[in-house]
Amino acid sequence: MVSKIGTMKQTFLVALGCATLAAVTAAHGQNSVSTGTKTAIFAGGCFWCIQPAFDKANGVLKTVVGYSGGTEPSPTYKLVSSERANYRESIEITYDPAKISYEQLLDIYWRQIDPTQADGQFTDIGPSYRAAIFYDSAEEKKIAEASKEKLAHSGKFKKPIVTEILPSMKFYPAEAYHQKYYQQNPEHFEAFEEGSGRVSFKKKNWVQ
Repeated sequence: MVSKIGTMKQTFLVALGCATLAAVTAAHGQNSVSTGTKTAIFAGGCFWCIQPAFDKANGVLKTVVGYSGGTEPSPTYKLVSSERANYRESIEITYDPAKISYEQLLDIYWRQIDPTQADGQFTDIGPSYRAAIFYDSAEEKKIAEASKEKLAHSGKFKKPIVTEILPSMKFYPAEAYHQKYYQQNPEHFEAFEEGSGRVSFKKKNWVQ
């Protein structure tokens, strides 16, 4: 199912044109995780919208938006947005655990999504927009479950917290025009983020 906001997103992308996925993948490989760093993968609806908060966090070294959760090799935005695959728009975060913990990353993550929505995020509806925490170890799974339970008992939301906690799968970087979209196309980004209802939701539930 494609929302009106999703259609707006598609229109923005037509104007941008397509950069090669190969170039992004190559850059991703060249900047692979160095000793002493860790990675985390989260899905939170439109990946454009969850990237800025992590980029601002002290201890986060790099973020890459892309696709995770599916099995088809080398997925493209066209495939993922067709909802014919199990991929979800996601973000891979490389961080320094000496400066920011996995639990702190989860705290940032919860503030970017509607954890009570199961069919997508805000006006973006469909499998590729479903929120999920992809854990890479038993420790991460334990931390994620505890974080979810803490949020469920916080009283902040009346509805159940339905965000999934799933085993990690291979992450594929998205095309270049998706990376740092909020910097590449700030006006389009702001219009999309506001129009989706994400901004008002965050203000209502998190801004004190």
